[in-house]
Amino acid sequence: MAKKGQTYKHYPESLKREAIRLRVEENWSYRAITEQLGIYDANRVKKWMATYRKKGDRVFEDHRGASSRQETEQSRYVKRLEMENAVLKKWLAILNQEVSGESGSLSNRLLESIPSKECVRS
Repeated sequence: MAKKGQTYKHYPESLKREAIRLRVEENWSYRAITEQLGIYDANRVKKWMATYRKKGDRVFEDHRGASSRQETEQSRYVKRLEMENAVLKKWLAILNQEVSGESGSLSNRLLESIPSKECVRS
């Protein structure tokens, strides 16, 4: 369990792949790998090797925050489509009123019904 104020060292994917390559292809010792690459914990490379043997080559890709980022992009896209739909419905209603003989300028009504840019950006 992490202690208050404790930070974790994050190693990039390229460093992890290099450590695995040195161990597998060149048969370096764990100690030599940690010293050469500047890895703080000697057991860290052993854990990477175990994970690599279990799950294969793509195991070290960083997936932190990927699902929430995708959900956020999708929700923004849905909101934009809903707003476009609302604008088109208002435009169609105004157009139908103009065609049926209602008074008033079509362009003025369209400009009044379209949301401002501040609403569109959210």
